Amino acid sequence: MKYVAMIYGNQAKWDSFPAEEWPEAIARQEAFNEKYRQTGELLGAYGLADAAGAMLVRRKDGAPAVTDGPYLETKEYLASFYLLDCESEERAQQIAADLPFADVEPVELWPILHESAADL
Repeated sequence: MKYVAMIYGNQAKWDSFPAEEWPEAIARQEAFNEKYRQTGELLGAYGLADAAGAMLVRRKDGAPAVTDGPYLETKEYLASFYLLDCESEERAQQIAADLPFADVEPVELWPILHESAADL
């Protein structure tokens, strides 16, 4: 079963993180990524740009109509997400709890119900 694990944040949170602690935080994240890539359970790990770079795209008269985003007005925004492929919900929960900073901030875990066939 596939799951998406999501981390939320905001610019104020990132700015408050001490600069001297970033290298260790990044190393912990890379170790997590490597550990679960090796097991085949981590399909992808993606960090997103600041919410100021988000945009909303609609179709108007057959062409893209782009406005500033994000869609929801909120203090927190989706900062990164991880695509997992696990044998069980319990295993997905274990991996989400192993994410660096899961002891400080919650990880939102969603089951993926279906995916489009790759060979259409």
